[in-house]
Amino acid sequence: MGATFNSLLGLVILALDIWAILHVLRSQAEVGMKVLWVLLIALLPVLGLIIWAIAGPRGNVRL
Repeated sequence: MGATFNSLLGLVILALDIWAILHVLRSQAEVGMKVLWVLLIALLPVLGLIIWAIAGPRGNVRL
């Protein structure tokens, strides 16, 4: 059961990371800031997601 739980947790984290990266790319932040946020989220999936949730770009998001 441990392997199944770890796999599901990994998939949830991956889905949240993809969602966060798409949110960053659609934001109105400068290109350099977008690159930094994407790198942070991609290189540190869990910690980067938490940091992005607390301090990430806010405001208007283009849909």
